[in-house]
Amino acid sequence: MTKLQPTLIALALAAACGLAGAKTVRIANQGDATSMDPHSLNESFQLSFTGNVYEPLVAHDKKLGLVPGLATRWSQPSPTVWRFELRRGVSFHDGAPFSADDVVFSFKRAASEGSDMRSYTSSIKEVRKIDPHTVEIETTAPFPILPDVISLVYMMSRSWCETHKAENPVDRRKGIENAASFRANGTGPFRLKERQPSTRTVLVRHTGYWDKIESNVDEVVFTPIGNDATRVAAMLSGEIDVMEPVPLQDLDRLKASPQVRVLLAPELRTIFLGMDQKRDELQYSSVKGKNPFKDKRVRQAVYQAIDIETIKSRVMRNAATPTALMVAPGIRGFAPELNKRLPHDPEAAKKLLAEAGYPNGFEVALNCPNDRYVNDGEVCQAVAANLARVGIKVNLQAETKATYFPKILSRNTSFYMLGWTPGTYDAHNALNALMATPGEKGQGQFNLGSYSNPRLDELTLKIQAETDAARRNEMIREAFKIHQDDVGHIPLHQQSLAWAAKKNIELVQQADNFMLYKWIVVK
Repeated sequence: MTKLQPTLIALALAAACGLAGAKTVRIANQGDATSMDPHSLNESFQLSFTGNVYEPLVAHDKKLGLVPGLATRWSQPSPTVWRFELRRGVSFHDGAPFSADDVVFSFKRAASEGSDMRSYTSSIKEVRKIDPHTVEIETTAPFPILPDVISLVYMMSRSWCETHKAENPVDRRKGIENAASFRANGTGPFRLKERQPSTRTVLVRHTGYWDKIESNVDEVVFTPIGNDATRVAAMLSGEIDVMEPVPLQDLDRLKASPQVRVLLAPELRTIFLGMDQKRDELQYSSVKGKNPFKDKRVRQAVYQAIDIETIKSRVMRNAATPTALMVAPGIRGFAPELNKRLPHDPEAAKKLLAEAGYPNGFEVALNCPNDRYVNDGEVCQAVAANLARVGIKVNLQAETKATYFPKILSRNTSFYMLGWTPGTYDAHNALNALMATPGEKGQGQFNLGSYSNPRLDELTLKIQAETDAARRNEMIREAFKIHQDDVGHIPLHQQSLAWAAKKNIELVQQADNFMLYKWIVVK
């Protein structure tokens, strides 16, 4: 195996090996965390990375079950009130004690303008301090899955944020930065030592952590390596210890290496396409004076023009499962009887376009990331080729997630790709965040094309409060059926997880694609 040339990446990785006796793990990903602010971007890799530094009140174990985090227990004094008893003896990385004041502050921050976590707080009416180690969260209606919902709302230090003028989260849509973008002060098992965006981030073990860390790692050196070939070469040459994701075309090559093992598993993320259904005139399009995506026939034509089986076999190399739903099997409320896609039928698509008044198709831009999901850019290229066959000319705009997310989250898009794993592992999360009509408190926050159906909105609120599992699942099924019949979005597939690691590295690979460093062991 030929070693990599001494590039900046290789030198940065090699520098991590200089600590004599330290257990250093070198991890590479195709992209970087866009910020150290835990409320700035509701994206799984971002939350996975910052989840090593910050913590929620309620956490998850290795099997995604709920366990105590910064709260040791929780109860319901009334149907709309949850009481959380906070863990004592916890300190932030700067030594300041963790208390109820930090909890009240963090929820207010997560619910504020510019926060990307507002869909997790939209049902919360008030967070109040009872005493230094007890808080109550009151919801607008009974909300039996609140502990699941807040498991990704990380706690920040009120005093640290006020001192560093970071009281409000970074608004990625506006490009605003503050101290929390580049610095961090959590309660988690690792603390931030060095941050060079897009180049290198170093975390070190927090020696004052409140719990036992199931890891012998002292330092984690994270390096984004966007080029697939370079990332694979670094893995095979031993310059990195862990990589994620594994390019699908290199799976067999990595499996054949005696020094490397590949971890493959299904993922809970659903990849889908969204369309602007709000504007009267479609932006970035050849159509003037109207918006073709407001017509269900056009949305269905796009759906039926996409050859999902060929995308599965050729683009995804069979490492994907086509889906007709916006949630994956394994998500509470998944309705298998509805998981039947509309047939791939270009002729039917052409007929629908003609009926809608577009016999010659039209032109539209498709926004897509090229370093966030598995083969995301290639999937979008395949979609563009499929649509061209029915007369829809796609101007593909693929770019790094660092610029992609601020663009689409500001709704500066007509047609886009997004992936979603419900952070609660419950269907209500997808309904509330992706399909509900966008509202002021965070509902529909990631419904970027503003799809809207009043009955679905009504059901989403009822599902939030329903405690009877059978009735709740029936309402979820009805909401999913409404969304399917409307062709509110175009679900594509659930991608497979593919990680690679040296054989002396033990990892816990979760179905939500979170990589928590507190569970990494170097043998």
